[in-house]
Amino acid sequence: MNSSSAEGTRRQRFDSLVTVFHQDMYRFAAWLSRDTAVAEDVVQEALLRAWKSLDSLRDDAAAKHWLLTIVRRENARYFERRRLETVDIDNLTASQAALIAETPDGKTDDLREAIFRLEDGYREPLVLQVLMGYSTDEIAEMMGLKQGAVLTRLHRARHKLKDSVARE
Repeated sequence: MNSSSAEGTRRQRFDSLVTVFHQDMYRFAAWLSRDTAVAEDVVQEALLRAWKSLDSLRDDAAAKHWLLTIVRRENARYFERRRLETVDIDNLTASQAALIAETPDGKTDDLREAIFRLEDGYREPLVLQVLMGYSTDEIAEMMGLKQGAVLTRLHRARHKLKDSVARE
């Protein structure tokens, strides 16, 4: 097989994986970062990293797990290398102040906000299980934890979420 046909096959493989899992990657990045613009940056970096290391993916059946692990690591890298911008709230424009004062509307928004307020260690496994459909074994492998630790975090996340929603 010549190099141009091998490159074409590689590109087709990558394109087919990205087409299937791009939305999952973005949704996971958005939940991790809590910011859609950051999520877009994280996914772009994750796609670049995935392209560069595509040959390390031996089984396409494991692609979703592989891609989400890359997203998780890119999210961590993003926040390691970025200084978060701060805003002087005394100097906000009227429209900016209105956005900060805006209250969520509806039970779904309340639940989403409660999930966002969870500590990362609790939010991440909850999102992976409930929204992404991963098993506790898969979450444990992805997060580098034992299954018991994942079960504990899920249990605590649900209780924290229940308490948070009950207070509102």
